[in-house]
Amino acid sequence: MTVLLAGCSGTADGPEKAGNRDASASTSTSTGAGTSTDRGGAGAGPSPEKTFEPDPDRLPKTRAEARDFIDRVIAGPDSFGPGVVKRSPYESDPATWPVLGEDCVWQQRKPAPSVLATRTRTFEVPAEAGKGPVRLAAVVTVHRTRQDAAWEMAESIEESMRCPTQQLREGEQIGSMVAGALLGGEATQNSSEDSLTELGEYRSSELGGPHRYFWQQAQTLQFTVAVTGKGAKGRTEREIDELVVQAQGAMLARLESTVEKQS
Repeated sequence: MTVLLAGCSGTADGPEKAGNRDASASTSTSTGAGTSTDRGGAGAGPSPEKTFEPDPDRLPKTRAEARDFIDRVIAGPDSFGPGVVKRSPYESDPATWPVLGEDCVWQQRKPAPSVLATRTRTFEVPAEAGKGPVRLAAVVTVHRTRQDAAWEMAESIEESMRCPTQQLREGEQIGSMVAGALLGGEATQNSSEDSLTELGEYRSSELGGPHRYFWQQAQTLQFTVAVTGKGAKGRTEREIDELVVQAQGAMLARLESTVEKQS
């Protein structure tokens, strides 16, 4: 069984994990993404239960086609459920993507050559009586090849072990991370070729903490999709997790619909 669990504990005051993991900061100072290596080689391990057949003619091959694909797939407020609204700035600069430095601080850099297009959107469940705001983000990245997407996934795991605490931007950190990975066909993971999950503690100078931090990223074909949820006072772990899982599922369903072979 090729489930990978990485127990990552770090100081609460340390840097935070951004990347595709904390896409919500990408529009500000950093968005996360990783750049992975295929664990055991591209295509290694069990295959997901194939519920659709992609049409090669519907897979994006140019930057323009990749941007159009992202428009069709990336989450909007409704993807999370009722009560979720856009944050400002809503979308990231398409000319940049986040890179985790050696100091475990995320920085905006030019996208890797393997990336045709990438975009991050940020959202929020507004604060209400006795409850702080929930910060959410969604990321879709289109790589040139499936192997390039697999490398992004693998590097995301490596980043978790290299930097157990990471700084997203000034005043925001996550730590005490636990990461897990499931290839398609393992356990009940049949929605993608590869799936990563990270749980941890989120702290910010604005919202205090520790609060729930939950990140999911999935890879299918040449695409990766990720969702981040950051909790606040009065918000339950289940509330944060359900928001992330719902948006992730919506994007994966749109992904399949967009590239599925038509009968």
